Amino acid sequence: MGVDVGLCSTSAHTGIVGSVSRRPGLRVIDGCSMDGQSRSNEQILGLIAEQKLSLELGTTELGFLMALHLHAQGGNLTSFTETQLEDIFVEASHILLPEADQRKRRATFAIKKLREQRLLSRVDGQGVARAGEFALSRLALGIVEFYLEDGVLTRENLLLLTSSLQGGLTHVLEAARKAGDDAERWQSQVVGPLQVTVAELVDGIERRQRGLDLQQEDFRREIRRLLEADWFAAVTRCQELLDATSATLRELNQVLLRDSAGLLDLLQDIEELAIASEQVEAEGVAHRLMDQVDRIAAWGSARQRAFSDYYQYVHRYLRDVVRLDPQRALTQRLREQLAGQGGRFVLTYAAVDPIWLLRPVVRLPEQKSVARPKAQREKPLATEKGPDPDTVLTEKVQHSLDEGAKDLSTVTGEVTDNLPAEERFLQAGRVAHKVAQLARAKSAVERPWVAVGEDLLIEEWSIKGGSRHE
Repeated sequence: MGVDVGLCSTSAHTGIVGSVSRRPGLRVIDGCSMDGQSRSNEQILGLIAEQKLSLELGTTELGFLMALHLHAQGGNLTSFTETQLEDIFVEASHILLPEADQRKRRATFAIKKLREQRLLSRVDGQGVARAGEFALSRLALGIVEFYLEDGVLTRENLLLLTSSLQGGLTHVLEAARKAGDDAERWQSQVVGPLQVTVAELVDGIERRQRGLDLQQEDFRREIRRLLEADWFAAVTRCQELLDATSATLRELNQVLLRDSAGLLDLLQDIEELAIASEQVEAEGVAHRLMDQVDRIAAWGSARQRAFSDYYQYVHRYLRDVVRLDPQRALTQRLREQLAGQGGRFVLTYAAVDPIWLLRPVVRLPEQKSVARPKAQREKPLATEKGPDPDTVLTEKVQHSLDEGAKDLSTVTGEVTDNLPAEERFLQAGRVAHKVAQLARAKSAVERPWVAVGEDLLIEEWSIKGGSRHE
């Protein structure tokens, strides 16, 4: 039978409203569908984004919180004065920050940071101008207890919690049967115990389950550390750890499967009585507890499956890797091969006769592979000695002079006629130098600039026959 309680948000707060339909699979509450839960989540996330909530804690702040918690437990303190906060910080900072200075000033900043993040709450009734008293907030206690407490789910405490939970639910069920339509009795004898006593017991089981999850993570790290530290000798120790943990999880799962059914039956009866008496709040609290019990049982099954997979994986690793290679020689060679080091290995196998086939075999035509014809990519360097550029230039200048050239522009134009613009500019200076060597040149006091082609201007010289210029 599908029994569900939905959350329908009507304001900034979320409450349980309406009556629950008893038809199987129907999740509608008086016209408010179950997407009210998603709308409630959107409201919560929107408030977080609007208020820009954040939590930033370093080693110093965490150590300070733990020191405050330990002092409160040791001295039976319910709050701390500002002087006590500073003294505790200074005492803790000698361990956390041994090289630090200005410890009082650091204490002021640390207290301010914890106050801003709502980890320290002011609990006195004085005004802001007076020195106050402070206590750890619920958020700070949750952080400290996570690091300090070692609550792990075991068979003993699970049996104790489930038996206490079953006894409490039995008492609540009897009170619900006697309450009738009296709203006050429902509130004091049913809703109150369900919200406080029963809910605390269920939360205690879930909290220890989370502690066991952390222990399992440490257990896997211990297995890895043993194999890294002592390869073959760690096999026995790993086997013992695996067997012990597997037995613990199996026992926990058996207890959860056995007791969760009885707890769900009791909660189902309480919910049906609440529906019959139209006690919406009691119905909603019972349904939430049923969801928590279902989640606890599902946790046991999920962890059992997960550890079973891990158990098989480690056993296969111990069997196929560790026991077959006790000296880790094969592992080392494999690492060398993967790194491209060590010797090369090939696989040699003997030829065998082909299997006789009772059908004709059609030989496929041979197909030539497509390949590019081989050709020499780079031409070899020529070994022949080319003409001397200076000799070629001298011959060209001399030929122009022999043809009767009378000025420098004429010689330059004939020698550089077929050259690119960049090379003509370079050759113009060399031509003038050769003309000065091969003939006698005259020039006016102010040499005129003459165009040679479209992209070159030179100073004009007059040339006369001879070997040197005047």
